[in-house]
Amino acid sequence: MASLLSYVPIASRLVPNANRSQTIDIPPVEVHNVETAPEKRPRTLKHLLKANHVNYSILYHGLKFHNHMPHILASAYLLGANVQQLHKIYDEKSKTLEPWEPSPAEVVQDDWRDFLGDPRYQRAYVDFFEDALVLKYNYRWKGVVEEYILGGKEPLVNCLIGGLGHPLIHLAYAYEVDSREVAMEALGMAATQYNFLHKYIDDPSYAKPSPIKPATPTELLVKLSNDSRLDGSFRESGPDNIVPLFQKHEDIVMEYWNAWVLDDPAKQFELSQEAAVALLVATVPRGAHSYNFFMCHILTASHAVRILLPFIPPEFRINLVRQWWLFAITVYIVELRPKIDPDYIQPGDVAGKQWNYVEDKAINGPYATDAHFVKCVRAIKEAARTWGDVHERYLGAAVRFADDFNGWAF
Repeated sequence: MASLLSYVPIASRLVPNANRSQTIDIPPVEVHNVETAPEKRPRTLKHLLKANHVNYSILYHGLKFHNHMPHILASAYLLGANVQQLHKIYDEKSKTLEPWEPSPAEVVQDDWRDFLGDPRYQRAYVDFFEDALVLKYNYRWKGVVEEYILGGKEPLVNCLIGGLGHPLIHLAYAYEVDSREVAMEALGMAATQYNFLHKYIDDPSYAKPSPIKPATPTELLVKLSNDSRLDGSFRESGPDNIVPLFQKHEDIVMEYWNAWVLDDPAKQFELSQEAAVALLVATVPRGAHSYNFFMCHILTASHAVRILLPFIPPEFRINLVRQWWLFAITVYIVELRPKIDPDYIQPGDVAGKQWNYVEDKAINGPYATDAHFVKCVRAIKEAARTWGDVHERYLGAAVRFADDFNGWAF
């Protein structure tokens, strides 16, 4: 049985900080060092992560899909999956993955930024970062992250939301299980998924007062759902709308992006995590059973931000949260702004169930090999652990999601 301390929200264990207004200070999650752990279960996770790294590319299916193997393996492991369950996940997920293919050319120190955003260079980028890992940093993978993710004039950290946030998500798992293989993959994703969204963080001129009254993320999303200026903008939902959105309605996106004011950063981040859960669960009418595949990335990206915040320098934290907010607004609009039900949690949803019920659904249920299902369960649970759940809103959302889920709507 978990200790009583494990049920105390870790945000309540904060040490007072006079500079909290300039950054976000939350305690780190537990790091599971599978590289050196002697037990069979963490060793199994280590071996499977390495096998995936060696055998399968980070991008596949015409370079449009992302390799989620580390995401589901780590999530299932952290939810308690045993050795056999981890092997089952690996065997099932590897069926659709593809082997590495050579890149058009090598990437070297002098030109490594020249190919940013080109997925054809995925192998070359991973090789480049791994060379740096060995030759420059003596296998200290965090040194590679510091130089190539956090360093430079326009650091890659300012565009981790490219590729539907997968570089952000991948990097968070690298920190959580302390895996240099996953870290090098995350660097490769950050390089190949780099796109125009970086400018909104890199260029401070985009951050300016909004004509929209400041409000919480959920309140702003509700307002956005009713903004008639966007009516009829897209015939169908989907990420193909992202570029046209910024071409046609950049001004509207910026209004909502700047309307979220992080005057109390830690509290605002907590509210953003509440909004992320609501976007997954509260946008699905009861009885529909199909959850929005792209909306779930808003939640898993928020979870990744929560993991990364304590591990990155304070000066990057506010912008990482603002980057997530830009991603959330963007995905919400291109998914045609589904209504958010404020009463999406009903008193009977929990019905005496606890987190062990939800965990069992994630690792033993019919969707135990669905990466996004397992990741969402883990994300909601970690939000509850971080902020507390006295009224069981997070637990209610997790129970409803686990019981109601019957696949993804695209």
